Amino acid sequence: MIHPFRIDVPDKTLEQIRTQVANYPWHEMPDDGGWAYGTHLGYMKELCAYWLNEFDWRKQEAAINRFSHFIAPVQGIDLHFIQEKGDGPSPLPLIISHGWPGSIVEFLDIIQPLAHPQRFGGSADDAFDVIVPSLPGFGFSGRPARPIGPRKMANLFNSLMTDVLGYRNYLAQGGDWGGAISSWLGFEHAPTCQAIHINILTMRHPDGPHGPEEEAWAVQFEHDQLLENGYRTQQATKPQTLSYAMMDSPVGVAAWIIEKFNSWSDTEGDNIESAHTKGLSTNEHHGLPCH
Repeated sequence: MIHPFRIDVPDKTLEQIRTQVANYPWHEMPDDGGWAYGTHLGYMKELCAYWLNEFDWRKQEAAINRFSHFIAPVQGIDLHFIQEKGDGPSPLPLIISHGWPGSIVEFLDIIQPLAHPQRFGGSADDAFDVIVPSLPGFGFSGRPARPIGPRKMANLFNSLMTDVLGYRNYLAQGGDWGGAISSWLGFEHAPTCQAIHINILTMRHPDGPHGPEEEAWAVQFEHDQLLENGYRTQQATKPQTLSYAMMDSPVGVAAWIIEKFNSWSDTEGDNIESAHTKGLSTNEHHGLPCH
């Protein structure tokens, strides 16, 4: 059964987060640290000052709540999702899946153009029914009893689209883990899933092109993986150990997330704000244990 849902984080929880941020015991860092060894100390202090003095969760909450939210039990897991029904004679169902360290917040600015293209200079004939779920264990979706991967999540999302929402066919889009989920939807659930669009490619054919540029890229990629892949090993092998620190410190959660946004973005001279604003705080806040 589908239940309407509205995000309303208790004031007590918000105050607890603010208190933890305000009381964070700033510690010494390497003198030449910068971003080389992790999240930049100066940036984190600046971000936390913004968090305490300017960031307004209630304003962000209202922006998220302008869409219709629902909770539905799917194979024993309560899935949270947005459903924005499209205009026009026959809007195409489209499920959009986020990744890590993302959330539904990343899609808020594209939901209306996809569902109501005529409001943005397009045609209502091109509208979609837009479904944006929170991955299991993310945001306001329920947590599985044991870790699950993208293949299982694809099964859950296919059931959401067909058994719960009643769509006979749909399209799927995703990036990061959402790209893996969408790939499994296309592989295992065609022709119900009629097409996929992914903005991540993780597999390369061993017999692909090997010119000088490709070989140089492969060498650089292997080097980058040695420096940047530690988070993945920890999260994939011993996530429970990490969870104690994440539950205890909002600043720790923010630093863990911000470091990846900095590493994975096309910044100018390691200046994260050349690619992102402090609006990232909404995404970080959405990732905190607020419910």
